[in-house]
Amino acid sequence: MALPSLVRRLALGTTLAATALAGASPADAGESVNILVLRENGVGTAAQAQPYVDSLVAHVGRINKWAAASGKYVTTRTAAESYMHESFPHYGFMSLGAFLGLRGRHQLEVIGSIEVAQAGGREYHVVSVKQSGVDGCKGKSLATDHGSDTRFVDNVVAGGAFKLADFTLVSTRRPIQTLKSVINGEAECALIDDAQLAALSGVEGGGAVKSVWKSKTLPPMVAVAFPTAPADERKAFVGSLSKICAGEGAASCKEVGIASLKAASESDYREVITAYGK
Repeated sequence: MALPSLVRRLALGTTLAATALAGASPADAGESVNILVLRENGVGTAAQAQPYVDSLVAHVGRINKWAAASGKYVTTRTAAESYMHESFPHYGFMSLGAFLGLRGRHQLEVIGSIEVAQAGGREYHVVSVKQSGVDGCKGKSLATDHGSDTRFVDNVVAGGAFKLADFTLVSTRRPIQTLKSVINGEAECALIDDAQLAALSGVEGGGAVKSVWKSKTLPPMVAVAFPTAPADERKAFVGSLSKICAGEGAASCKEVGIASLKAASESDYREVITAYGK
């Protein structure tokens, strides 16, 4: 570990201890409350989304009367973990798969659920031009940009209907690339999410692609607390979740693609947590 990083960790520990003894949260002491926004397979780039996240986090900070607040938008777990190690966020807004993959290692606590304004990540489809069912796709090529977490696809998305190992996987980097792969015949089938399915009608040749299998509806994005969040601050933040997208916050939420937030607990995600852990 680099010396500056070690110094920051020691300094954070000293600040947390001091404020806990004083009965105040780090935000009360003037420390920035950092929020990580991790949207895997999201539309657009992190650079495009960051200004909107800045606006939303500033609004959240005002609601909670934090001395300072900062946010970071990322689209990969690698970038998310880098931010965690550098900035020690108190809270996170995460895609379901990312939450499940990072939950144990980073001791994430479910505190809320996040409904997004547009489709994306709630349902998954296997689609094809030629095949009529998922069994017809097995043993053949399957394009997807959702294949980085095999456990999530096999245990949560597929729910026993198939495994990625049943196909010859064609890994794609962008959602539109996945669609074009099956349209152009570069792959026999494709695994896509509900946002990609909705986008098919706008892609040339997309009308020939049909869904041959659909997952059950999965829980929405997750709001989490990190162990760095003091108990009193966390309690107040949970109480503010339903207010964030109301009133003056509505515009900021819309710009980030969030429809609403509300308090939730691990029990609301128990089924997918159990499935992922198999």
